[in-house]
Amino acid sequence: MVSERVSLPPFQALVDEHWRDVARLARALAGPVDGDDVAQRAWEKAFAAYPNLTSAKNLRSWLLTITSRCATDLHRARRPQSPLDESLPVAVDGPESAEWPDPDLWQAVNELPERQRFAVTLKYVGDLDHHGVAAALDTTPAASRRLVSDALATLRNKLGVDHE
Repeated sequence: MVSERVSLPPFQALVDEHWRDVARLARALAGPVDGDDVAQRAWEKAFAAYPNLTSAKNLRSWLLTITSRCATDLHRARRPQSPLDESLPVAVDGPESAEWPDPDLWQAVNELPERQRFAVTLKYVGDLDHHGVAAALDTTPAASRRLVSDALATLRNKLGVDHE
């Protein structure tokens, strides 16, 4: 089966329309230090895949899915590994959470399990619906609803917020 060529807008038009969304999501998922690198990597991947797209529907969600996967790749690459020698590793920290708006909230979000943190960030920072969150996390919409719900319950509990 041969796929038809789809009429896509120029890639620059896509960048002009969605760069803020990609940058915001990248910073939310990867932090203020690595957010720009994640966004850049997402644009590189999108540019490479763009000519082969078979649909021009919902390009924003497509870009945000790529962005979330680039952030996931960054976090996976940073998982603790056993050192090659006995010397202590050098720790490099990003900005303190106190430098972010509403540091208590961001600290609580940072302490969530990875999938819950990504789900709630995609939902509320990336402004994706549960189908978009599910696509980005390679799960079902029902599972994405559950991840977001559990994350919000944990955040309410930690921050002492009454949800009624």
